[in-house]
Amino acid sequence: MGTFLGIFTTSMLRWYLKQNVQFESFGGKEFIKILVAFLLTALLFGVLNTFFGFLYVKFGPTLTETEHQMFKNYDNVGIQILNSLFLMGAWTVTYLVIKLLLKLNQDRIERLEMNTHLKQAQLNTLKGQINPHFMFNSLNNIRGLMLEDVEKSREMLTKLSEILRYSLTKNNSNGIAVREELEVVDNYIDLSKIQFEDRLEFIKNIDGDTLDMQIPPMIIQLLIENAIKHGISNLKRGGTVTLDIKKKDSVLVIEVRNTGQLQISKDSTKLGLKNIEQRLKLLYADKASFNLEEISNEVVALIKIPLA
Repeated sequence: MGTFLGIFTTSMLRWYLKQNVQFESFGGKEFIKILVAFLLTALLFGVLNTFFGFLYVKFGPTLTETEHQMFKNYDNVGIQILNSLFLMGAWTVTYLVIKLLLKLNQDRIERLEMNTHLKQAQLNTLKGQINPHFMFNSLNNIRGLMLEDVEKSREMLTKLSEILRYSLTKNNSNGIAVREELEVVDNYIDLSKIQFEDRLEFIKNIDGDTLDMQIPPMIIQLLIENAIKHGISNLKRGGTVTLDIKKKDSVLVIEVRNTGQLQISKDSTKLGLKNIEQRLKLLYADKASFNLEEISNEVVALIKIPLA
């Protein structure tokens, strides 16, 4: 009978703990819940032991000498409750230790998975950034420019090498200053203007207090590249790409607008956009957001990053 009562009461306690205690955010409130549940369960176990012991002694079969020794304190509620406190305490400590070990193991697995996904995101970002089409176009444009302006050609080669250096060296970092990201954006724009000339207009509106704030590397550059590749390049008369960066409350707001319509070709892998979403998700969970939509003949990409 004692075994059955033990299974019954510990099952009730386990059900209550699973339903009402948040082990992921353990604090004083959760400790009080566990303590109260433990005491009530121990009290219940002790009372039930006393009650069923009384029934067995009074109405059960004749007791042997050994059973007399076992049931000699059945009517002492205090002793029964003390025994219950010891047994329930041992069970509760064992249960909490097991939960803690499982939680630590789960956290370790999640960290490993997150590191794996983050490395994959960095690799994908690198693949998306080193765009062979852009490199070949830039080199061909620079070669043509050399016939007209050797000094400017050298300058453009330097900018191209800076973009490649940035892609290879900064990609493994999870955070970089806005001002460093803007340098590679400016280089990318200068190289793109060799091809588009007056068809490409670039406007920057950057709040000075955002320049030293940390952002994932290459997310602005990928937005600019996407705006030019899928927007400006499809317009005969070209258009404007506008970059706005500002701080609003405790959020860094990055907005890239380009003339055109939201049309992504069917054969596009959308690798750049996927990279942005994946990296924001891994670094900020649900606290950051990325949205792409068409507003009044403009494509607007909006990123919000928490600063705290």
